[in-house]
Amino acid sequence: MSQPGAISLPLQRTAEVPFQAFKRSQAALARRRLYPLTVFYTLYSILVLTIAFSTTHTWTAVAFFSAGCATWTLAEYLFHRYVLHGRFPPGKGVVRRFLHNRLDPLHWDHHKHPLDGNHISGELKDILPLFFVAASVSLLFPVYSAQAVLAGVVESYVSEEWLHYALHFSNSRFPLFRRMKKYHLYHHSPRGIDKGFGITTRFWDGVFDTRFPEAVRRSLSKN
Repeated sequence: MSQPGAISLPLQRTAEVPFQAFKRSQAALARRRLYPLTVFYTLYSILVLTIAFSTTHTWTAVAFFSAGCATWTLAEYLFHRYVLHGRFPPGKGVVRRFLHNRLDPLHWDHHKHPLDGNHISGELKDILPLFFVAASVSLLFPVYSAQAVLAGVVESYVSEEWLHYALHFSNSRFPLFRRMKKYHLYHHSPRGIDKGFGITTRFWDGVFDTRFPEAVRRSLSKN
């Protein structure tokens, strides 16, 4: 979601660049972007849960952490549908210019070049300001409540980013993964781009009626 960095191979595959070599280079680029946010948010989650589990409210912490994980699935769906797939036309004013310049480029390049490692995932800095605000507010509450919720949210964010990476770069015979991969790649097709926004779960697509047509779902469910 940031400006493209240096890479060893061109973004566009050419006759001189075998597809598998191109794909490996982009996968490595995507992983390098994921490592910092994975370490930062995972260490935060471990710290919060370690402190929470040292209290007499272990199962309360587990419940709030789980609630944070569930909350992330909704946030992921809404952000993907309304922000990443939103259109923010240019206009006058700081806010309009910011929305157009900052948000419009986030996701459309990913759909144009789905194997471009610069657009597979976010970077640590992307939600860091929001995280610091949320973390500061959570300190007003017991560690096993709001802080555990935030730990669940950010760790689910990390998991979703790695899942998205895997859906584009990995292969597996595991039936569930194969179905998730086909579901997501159909979202990348011209017929599926306006539906199928869920990555970690299809649940919210059902709630908000953005599921693929039934015939498509049946086809995608076949292994």
